[in-house]
Amino acid sequence: MDVLTELIKTINSFVWGTPMLVMILGVGIFLSFGLRLMPILKLGTGFKLLWSGRIPDKDKTMKGEISPFNALMTSLSATIGTGNIAGVATAIFVGGPGALFWMWCTALVGMATKFAEAVLAVKYREVDDNGQHIGGPMYYIKNGLGSKWTWLGTAFALFGSFAGFGIGNTVQANSVADAISSNFGIPTWVTGVVLMLLVGAVLMGGIKRIADVAGKLVPLMTVFYIAAGVAVLLLNISEIPAAFALIIKSAFSPVAAQGGFAGAAVWAAIRFGVARGVFSNEAGLGSAPIAHASAQTNNPVAQGLVAMLGTFIDTLIVCTITGLAIIVTGAWTSGENGASLTSFAFSQSLPMGNYVVAVALSVFAFTTILGWSVYSEKCVQYLFGLKAVKPFRVLWTIVVPLGAVASLDFIWLLADTLNAMMAIPNLIALALLSPVVFALTREYFLKKREIDAKEANS
Repeated sequence: MDVLTELIKTINSFVWGTPMLVMILGVGIFLSFGLRLMPILKLGTGFKLLWSGRIPDKDKTMKGEISPFNALMTSLSATIGTGNIAGVATAIFVGGPGALFWMWCTALVGMATKFAEAVLAVKYREVDDNGQHIGGPMYYIKNGLGSKWTWLGTAFALFGSFAGFGIGNTVQANSVADAISSNFGIPTWVTGVVLMLLVGAVLMGGIKRIADVAGKLVPLMTVFYIAAGVAVLLLNISEIPAAFALIIKSAFSPVAAQGGFAGAAVWAAIRFGVARGVFSNEAGLGSAPIAHASAQTNNPVAQGLVAMLGTFIDTLIVCTITGLAIIVTGAWTSGENGASLTSFAFSQSLPMGNYVVAVALSVFAFTTILGWSVYSEKCVQYLFGLKAVKPFRVLWTIVVPLGAVASLDFIWLLADTLNAMMAIPNLIALALLSPVVFALTREYFLKKREIDAKEANS
């Protein structure tokens, strides 16, 4: 096990080195300026489309299986999880408060990345033998770049198949089992078995049942967690200006050791801010477009505008609330790490604040396991066909309790490494297919302006 851990550490240090950070931020910046900052400027349009896409469209000419709203909720179910609660805390614990600034930067450019991913996913999606729409990086690589690039799509599907068992399954199960054990005294194996039964019950219904569950649970728990976080911030409102000043300062200068905080260099703030930011919102990983490919829409750009909201909600709202709560309460110098650090921060201001975090983490982790099952399943389907779907679902369900009792450090390391392995093929494809994204976007807004002008003159 020690040999394997050291091997993964070596791979991790390579794939999460400077080239990877340059790729993630570089592709995001390139897409942002290529789109003329449209994802930021058109946030309102995205929310309008999200609201109008709440109910499945009965128009039979509309392609797709799930509503645009539920497509985003499925995507959010996979992104709002341990990354928002434990991941943010880990970034601050290792990189200092400045890590939160770099998470913001990753999210701002990540909105353009997520937009492009969804546009391409809908543009190049296919219909499988069951009549279901399927898409994602492996399909837009194959159909958009041509046969000579098929190997890159296969590489993504291979990494995605394995990565899901880390980032989307065992990490989630482990974190929730640890939180439940710490706060309620329930053995980790019991939590693992209960999670397994719940996941299995939903998973066998396929993407429609997963989307229905996500469409109800994700908005409810997100509002609950945000409300609790805002309460913590309001109780410490006088500390917020100083917290922002500390975040900005720490992003560009080393932080000295204090209390239980060991100190951090600027590189640690950048490295862990970007890594945990990507882990949380998944912009650039290529996972979210797999869900958006099933959306009921005939316009790729419209779904892209909905998809980019995932990064905004996940990082710029939920992660920011978590990070600020940790900083304004002074918990970041306590020496705690991961979900325990977030629990400690909430308990400093709210009665039973640790229980609030434990419940939120449990529900978020559950929905993340469901959301990521869709991603890995579609990767497995791409590699081996429909015959592999049912065996995959059984295996996915069985692995849940194993993750609940495994070593957290090794699982986080493995998940972090596999994230980067997924991102590489996807980022290459986004850069090469960017002209398609730019052209479709220009066409969409040109038509929209023409329609608005006609309506104004009528």
